[in-house]
Amino acid sequence: MNVKALVLTGHGINCDMETAFAFQRAKAVAERIHLNDVIDRKVRLEDYHILAIPGGFSFGDDIASGKILANKLKFNLKEQIEQFIEDQKLIIGICNGFQVMVKFGLLPALDNNYYTQSVTLTFNDSGRFENRWVNLKINKKSKCIFTRGIDNLYLVVRHGEGKFIPRDDGILERIKKNNQVVAHYTDDKGQIAGYPWNPNGSRENIAALCDPTGRIFGLMPHPEAHIHKTNHPKWTRPNFVDNGNGLPIFQNAVEWITDHF
Repeated sequence: MNVKALVLTGHGINCDMETAFAFQRAKAVAERIHLNDVIDRKVRLEDYHILAIPGGFSFGDDIASGKILANKLKFNLKEQIEQFIEDQKLIIGICNGFQVMVKFGLLPALDNNYYTQSVTLTFNDSGRFENRWVNLKINKKSKCIFTRGIDNLYLVVRHGEGKFIPRDDGILERIKKNNQVVAHYTDDKGQIAGYPWNPNGSRENIAALCDPTGRIFGLMPHPEAHIHKTNHPKWTRPNFVDNGNGLPIFQNAVEWITDHF
């Protein structure tokens, strides 16, 4: 079967081409679609298996990163997205896409409530834009479809508002108890550590979340930016696999859809 991924573009999104290419390398049919065309029903969300909200600076990060795009999605596509989730399809949000998802309510979606915001991603503790390579340790107990079989990731971050904060400690404990924390920032030995290993000051070094089903996934680092070893500036040194660290995330999504549809 042809696995179809809809990669949103428009309104300042700027990692759509890389995200579409990553899905194409994972053997999906990936199409970059302007959000307005989805809202106007020129393109139907239900015709796709995967929805990707890429990184970028939608609406110039006005008000707060991802907030305007989140509202635009919520108040124009709520029913379509709700049906997409009920149909057990996959959604991934990367960097700005992750910010959009938490401000929409798609993550963490406790009690299967996909419309109420309970966490946020806000200004880095450093007070500046952080562009660096980071180490991630994957929570093996997580149900996340996208990270199956992955122990560690080495990816790049590019954000000014990536600090994960829950509304309160009770929310954080429920997320942890449900194993919805997918990845933590670590040092190069796999240990929890502070800045610069944790580039933004996220509570408990949280870098990625999934919903209770594992089918909706958001992360601050950019897997689409490391799908071949030449994406890394030190690629000529030993121990860099040809496909890069990010490609398996997209391959996992495509394989899961192939197995379930």
